[in-house]
Amino acid sequence: MSITITENAARQIEKQLQKRASGIGLRLGVKPSGCSGYAYVLDYADEIAADEQVFEQYGVKVLVKTQDLDKLNGIELDYAKEGFNEAFKFNNPNVKGVCGCGESFAV
Repeated sequence: MSITITENAARQIEKQLQKRASGIGLRLGVKPSGCSGYAYVLDYADEIAADEQVFEQYGVKVLVKTQDLDKLNGIELDYAKEGFNEAFKFNNPNVKGVCGCGESFAV
């Protein structure tokens, strides 16, 4: 099982945790959503739950629930600036299709 965090994503996670002044990392998960099946969920992590795996790169931690690993294994978490927009990007090799609006994905 692997989750890759790019250097840009790691810098942004670190910046957000410093701004928040607490937390041990970022929690990455999926939830049922949209017309294709799943949507990504990002949240701050203040502790590691028993059912979570921890992935660490560039000094930051990303926590993933064991039940979500089949949908997220091999994903690259990136952070990109495009024009006026900046956001986390999910490069997920498990995705078989996305909905037209880009809100959800299927595995």
